[in-house]
Amino acid sequence: MDNQNNNNNKDPKKKKQGLGVVLMTTLLTFFVVMGLYSMMQGKSPEKISYDKFLKLVEDKKVEKVLIGPNKLYITLKEKAKKDKDPAAEFMKEFTGSKEEKQPDYFTGAVRDDKLVDRLDKANVKFEQDPPDTMSAMIFEIFLTLVLPFILLFVLFNFLMKRMSKGGGMMGIGKSNAKVYVEKETGVTFHDVAGQDEAKESLQEVVDFLHNPGKYTGIGAKLPKGALLVGPPGTGKTLLAKAVAGEAKVPFFSLSGSAFVEMYVGVGASRVRDLFKQAQQMAPCIVFIDEIDAIGKSRDTAMGGNDEREQTLNQLLAEMDGFDTNQGLLLLAATNRPEVLDPALLRPGRFDRRIIVDKPDLKGRIDVLKVHSKDVKMDETVDLEAIALATSGAVGSDLANMINEAAITAVKHGRKVVSQKDLFEAVEVVLVGKEKKDRIMSEEERKIVSYHEVGHALVSALQKDSEPVQKITIVPRTMGALGYVMQTPEEEKFLNTKKELEAMLVGALAGRAAEEIVFETVTTGASNDIEQATKIARAMITQYGMSEKFGLIGLESIQNRYLDGRPVMNCGEATAAEIDGEVMDMLKKAYAEAKRLLNENREALDKIAAFLIEKETITGKEFMKIFREVKGIEEPEEKSEDSKKKEVRIAMKPSTNLQQQEEEAIETLEEEKKDE
Repeated sequence: MDNQNNNNNKDPKKKKQGLGVVLMTTLLTFFVVMGLYSMMQGKSPEKISYDKFLKLVEDKKVEKVLIGPNKLYITLKEKAKKDKDPAAEFMKEFTGSKEEKQPDYFTGAVRDDKLVDRLDKANVKFEQDPPDTMSAMIFEIFLTLVLPFILLFVLFNFLMKRMSKGGGMMGIGKSNAKVYVEKETGVTFHDVAGQDEAKESLQEVVDFLHNPGKYTGIGAKLPKGALLVGPPGTGKTLLAKAVAGEAKVPFFSLSGSAFVEMYVGVGASRVRDLFKQAQQMAPCIVFIDEIDAIGKSRDTAMGGNDEREQTLNQLLAEMDGFDTNQGLLLLAATNRPEVLDPALLRPGRFDRRIIVDKPDLKGRIDVLKVHSKDVKMDETVDLEAIALATSGAVGSDLANMINEAAITAVKHGRKVVSQKDLFEAVEVVLVGKEKKDRIMSEEERKIVSYHEVGHALVSALQKDSEPVQKITIVPRTMGALGYVMQTPEEEKFLNTKKELEAMLVGALAGRAAEEIVFETVTTGASNDIEQATKIARAMITQYGMSEKFGLIGLESIQNRYLDGRPVMNCGEATAAEIDGEVMDMLKKAYAEAKRLLNENREALDKIAAFLIEKETITGKEFMKIFREVKGIEEPEEKSEDSKKKEVRIAMKPSTNLQQQEEEAIETLEEEKKDE
C-alpha cells in the first residue's frame, strides 16, 4: 500500500489549486462582464432643470437635442464640455463604433410649443426618439439585474457542492491527517531506548494487530485507545511511530490543535472525517499528539468553549462507535493528563495509560548508545559516566549532547569524539557555552572563586553529599559566573532527611564563604537561595520532615510532567507559619556552612588561590590539595574492580573526606590492636 492509494489517488495540493483556479476564474469573469457593461453604457447624463436647458440653448452651447416621450437628452458642443468620458472614448476606439456622442444632460419633457422654434433659431440639431422596443428593454433588464444574480448563484452552488462532499468551505471541515505506512515511518522498537515498560505495553497491541485470532479466541478485546503520558522529550511521538512501524499498518498522525478552528462545528467535522478515513483503511493506528488541546475537562464555572467542547463530544462519540475487532487503535500523547476530561479517560475509550517517564541510569545508557551508533568515537568514551552525570535528562537532551560532542570534535579538528568532548557537551546543554567575551575584574574573579570553593569544600566535608567532579569560574551563556559539577556514585530514587539537609548546607556554603572572607555578600547567591528555599519548603510541606508540622501534606504538585509547580493546601495563617519554619531551617543550614568553612579556612584559601590561577580544576586536583592541607595520605592503590568503578564515574573523588577520616582512624586502631 502506498501513499497514492491511501489518499484515493488524489493529490490534495492539486485539488486545492483546482478549486482556487475555478474561484478566481468565476470572480474575474463577473467583474469583467460588469466592467464592460459599465464602459459600454458610458457616462450617465446629468439631470438639469428645464430653465437651465433653455439658458444653454440661448447661449448656443447645445449641439443636439434628442426629444423622447418623457425626457429631453442634451448633447453639448465640444468647447462647452469641461471633460470627456475616457471609458466611452476608449470603447469607441476599441470597437470602431461610429455612433453619435452620448448625451451630457437630460431634463423632463415640458409642454412647450415654442421649443422647436428656439432650437431652430439657435441652430441646434434635434430629432424625435422612437419608443424602446420590447427586446431592447428585456436585454437591458437581463444585463443589469439578472446576469449578476445568475453568476452569484452558480458560484454559491459550486461552493455548496464542495462542502457537501466533506471538504467544507475551502477545505475547512476536512481532516488534514498525515498518513504514513511502515516504509515511510522507518521507526521500530529498536529505535526507541530507555522505555522498556512502555514498549512492553505497546508490543501487546502490535501482536493483537498481527494475530487477532489468538486474543479473540479467548474472548479478549483490543484496547480502544492508549494514552501516552510523560514529560516533553521522552519519546512519546517516537513510540507511536514505532508501533505503526512494527504493526506495518497505516498510521494517521495529527496534532490536537489541528481540530480547533475559529468556526464552530469545524473541529467536530474533522473528527468525523478522520474516523471515516480510518475505518475505511482498518486495521490502522490513529495518533493524536497534544490531545489536551481538545480534551480539556468541560468546566463551565469559568465559561466554556463551544468549538472545543463540540470537538471533544464528537471524539467521545466516535470512540464509542467503532468496533475494536476491525483493528482500529487510537493513540494519544499529552504532558498534562490532569486537565483531561474524565469521560475521555474511562475504560472503553482510553483503556491504557502508558507512562513515558524520564529514563533511569540503564535507560540513559541505552539512549546514548542508540544516538551514538552512527558517531565515530575513540577508546576513551565511557557512556556510563555520561549517563551518571546526566541524571534527570530526557531522550532529546541526550541526543542533543551526542550531537554537540560531535560538533565540538569537528571544531577542534578531530575526526573522532572523545570523552572530553562528551563532558563538554554535557556542560553546554546544562549551563551553556563558555562566555569568553565576559571579562571579570580581579576582585570579581576572587569572589566567584571563593564562592564556588565554598560549595565544593562543604560537600567534601559532609558524609551525605555527592562527590565533586569539577570546579570552574569560567562564565557561561546561561548566566552562571562559575559552578561546581557533582556526580553521584550511583543512581538514586530516594533522598534521606540527612541528604536533604546536606544539600541545604552545600547550597548556602557559597554565600557563607563570601561573608567569611570579604565580610560582605553579593548577588551571586540568588540561584543558591532559590534552590535551598525550594528544598526546605518541600521538606516541610510535602515530605513531612518538620517536627512542628509533622506528617501533613500542605502542598500538592500541579503539572507534574511540566513545571511541577506546588500549590498550597492550607490557610493563610498556616502558610505564614510555614514561611517561619523555612526561615529557621535555612538559618540553621547557613550557620552550619559557616562553621565548617571557618574550621577549614586554610584549605579554603589554598584551593581558591589555585582555582583563580587555573580557572578550572578537576575533582582529583581539588581533593589532592585538601588532603595536603589536612595531612591525609593518598588512598592506597585500588583493586581492578575499584578502578573500573572509578573510571566509570569520570574523575570524581573516591570518597568524602569525613568518611575517609573515619576509615583512617579505624585502620589505625586495628593496627594498634594487632601490635
